[in-house]
Amino acid sequence: MIRFAVIGTNWITRQFIDAAHESGKLKLTAIYSRTLPQAQSLGIDYPVQHYFDSLEDLAQSDAIDAVYIASPNAMHCGQALLLLGHKKHVICEKPLASNLREVEEMIACARANGVVLFEAFKTASLPNFQALRRALPRVGKLRKVFLNYCQYSSRYPKYLAGEQPNTFNPAFSNGSIMDIGFYMLASAVALWGEPRRLHATAALLESGVDGHGTLCLDYGDFDVTVCHSKVSQSVLPSEIQGEEGSLVIEKMSECQQITLVPRSGNRQDLTEPQHINTMLYEAEHFAALVENNEVEHPGLALARATAALLTEIRRQTGVIFPADGPVDSADAGGLAVSDRDAGAVA
Repeated sequence: MIRFAVIGTNWITRQFIDAAHESGKLKLTAIYSRTLPQAQSLGIDYPVQHYFDSLEDLAQSDAIDAVYIASPNAMHCGQALLLLGHKKHVICEKPLASNLREVEEMIACARANGVVLFEAFKTASLPNFQALRRALPRVGKLRKVFLNYCQYSSRYPKYLAGEQPNTFNPAFSNGSIMDIGFYMLASAVALWGEPRRLHATAALLESGVDGHGTLCLDYGDFDVTVCHSKVSQSVLPSEIQGEEGSLVIEKMSECQQITLVPRSGNRQDLTEPQHINTMLYEAEHFAALVENNEVEHPGLALARATAALLTEIRRQTGVIFPADGPVDSADAGGLAVSDRDAGAVA
C-alpha cells in the first residue's frame, strides 16, 4: 500500500480519497490543513493516524510516501517543491502550477530527488478518452474540432455581490482558463500535441481574471476551437469533425458519452463503462507510476506543454497573477508556440 496524505479538505479531496481507496493501491495516512480542527473534521469520515498543521512536519514525516495536493493553484508550486525535496511522491491537482516557470521547477525537483510528480488531469486517464483516441481514424482526415466547457460558477453570485471568492481571485492563480478551460486545452494537447499557432481572446472581470474566453489552435490541416466560461452555461457537446464523419462527446472533461456519426451510415455509441467516481483512473495511474518508480513518464511532457500554452494564453489576454513575478508577466516564459508576431510561429 502507498501511504498518502492530503493537502486540502474540500469536496475534491474527498472524491480523490474515495477513488484512491477504491483503487486498492493507496491508503490515507495523514491530513494537512492550516488548522488541526479543520484537518480533524475530515478525519471523522476518514480515520487516519496523523494530522498536520505544519507543511514542514508533513514533509519530514516518515509515515508518508506520497501527497495529494488540492490547495489553491497559487500554492501548488511551493508546497510541491517542499514535498518533492523530502522525497515524497506528489499528485497535484490541475493546473500543476501558476505558470510555465513554476512547472519547470517542479519537474526538475522531482527528477533531482527521484520521485514521481503527476498532474491530476483525470480526463486523459479515462477509459472513454482512450476509446475516443482509438476512434479518431474512423472519421477520416481531421478538419474541425470544437471543445466546449461552459459552466456557470456557483461562486459567481458571491463575486457579483462584492465578495472575492478564490475562483475569481488572481492572488490564487484562478479564472476560467485555469479551471474548466484547462480540461479542453489539455485534452487537445493530449490528443494532438502542441499546435503550430495559438490565438486567445477573453473577457476579463474587474478582479483581473478571465470570466470566459475562446481559443483557436492551428494544427495545419485542422483547427481546434475551445470555448470556456465560468459566467455562462452551455448544453452543447464537443465535436471532432473529419472528412468521413464526426465524433460527438458529452462533457469532454469526463467523456460521459461518445457517439460516432459517419457521413453516410448510422450513429454508433462507442461509450465504455466508467466508474461513477472518474478520479479512480488517475489514482490508479499515479499508483502504478509510484510502484514502478517511473520518475520519467509522458505526463510530464503533457504538463509542461499545457503550462506553456496557458502562460501564453494569459499573455495574450492580459491576465497576470502575483505568482508570475516580473519575468513571467513580461515574457510568458519564452514559449516555442505563440501568436505574438502577427501569427508567425516563433
